[in-house]
Amino acid sequence: MNIEEQLDFLSARAVDFISRDDLKKKLEKAAAEGRGLRIKYGADPSAPDIHLGHVVGLNKLREFQDAGHTVVFLIGDFTGMIGDPSGRSQTRKPLTREQVEVNAKSYQDQVFKILDPEKTEVRFNSEWCGKMDFSDVIRLSAHVTVAQMLARDDFSKRYAAQQPISIVEFLYPLVQAYDSVMLEADVELGGTDQLFNLLLGRELQKVMGQEPQCVLTLPLIEGLDGVQKMSKSLNNYVGISESARDMYGKLMSVPDDLMWKYFEYILCWPKEKVQQTHAKVAAGELHPRAVKDMLGQEVVARFIGADEATAASEEFTRIFAQKELPDEIPEVVLPAEELGLLNLMVQAGLAKSNGEARRLVKQGAVRINDEKVSDERAQITPEDGMIIRSGKRGFAQVKIA
Repeated sequence: MNIEEQLDFLSARAVDFISRDDLKKKLEKAAAEGRGLRIKYGADPSAPDIHLGHVVGLNKLREFQDAGHTVVFLIGDFTGMIGDPSGRSQTRKPLTREQVEVNAKSYQDQVFKILDPEKTEVRFNSEWCGKMDFSDVIRLSAHVTVAQMLARDDFSKRYAAQQPISIVEFLYPLVQAYDSVMLEADVELGGTDQLFNLLLGRELQKVMGQEPQCVLTLPLIEGLDGVQKMSKSLNNYVGISESARDMYGKLMSVPDDLMWKYFEYILCWPKEKVQQTHAKVAAGELHPRAVKDMLGQEVVARFIGADEATAASEEFTRIFAQKELPDEIPEVVLPAEELGLLNLMVQAGLAKSNGEARRLVKQGAVRINDEKVSDERAQITPEDGMIIRSGKRGFAQVKIA
């Protein structure tokens, strides 16, 4: 690709791009010097499970690699081990060094399903932050004003509402910006919710005599509920390390209107192909279920394999269209003693708690030997070979101890 083609390719699907002219100059300079650019991407060490929401950014990183550039995958272990002393964030609990190392290994096992390990540099910000003393922190803080920090939307709203903002909350984006300085990042990628932090990195690089990084943000896609952004805590996610059956089954539950985003941002279909397929559905030439099957199979094939994708599709059809049972049903060993229905479901691994089991019963989602059970107080005596079904994908076969 020539420079203009690279610019079009690398900025495709971006929401914020700051800026095309700056990136063009960087690409021209790098080409003249026979090197690639350094593309920074920050990862939170407290949440190492990668789902399709993360894939949006990872896809773009892979595109930069395919264009000859190096991805610097930065794990924020220093801030992760501090946590959030303000107590405002439940997701920023302090981590031990051992937890960070386990999570970092998990990250690498997953990201290399997408990224090229030969063109990826994994770094930890404790390399430089851990060596700073208090005077270094004060000197660094002198480069950023309170007015700059209050330009961040959530900070300004909380300040106007007279809600407290701790100093440490100002320091977190400052650390992220300093990471860009230490890595000499040419480009930083993130979600649209990271725009302020990415721009702060750009400003700090200017102050410290570096060429400012370009900034590229990508959309936060909604999860399976079609409303909230994809998140493990909201249980509306599809993990890239899940089984083929679970991955495919979850994708078949995606609202019809949302699947077009998944085609564009997760599978990276060209806009024209997405629009053409959408038009065929609108005209009645294609059924939405057939398109969703295409989505499910392509995603499973990408992360697990084509054979597994075909098998997951066929099993889904047998279970939900033909009302048959899966080929493989997990066994659960139980005594032949009378149990309350809710307790039975928990012991069978079909619900995490009695409360969750109760909700499933009220939703009419529980069946025993294909008979719906609607009385949450029902007493059940397990029998050898009994099939318990919970929701769309939960099955267990009883084996008597």
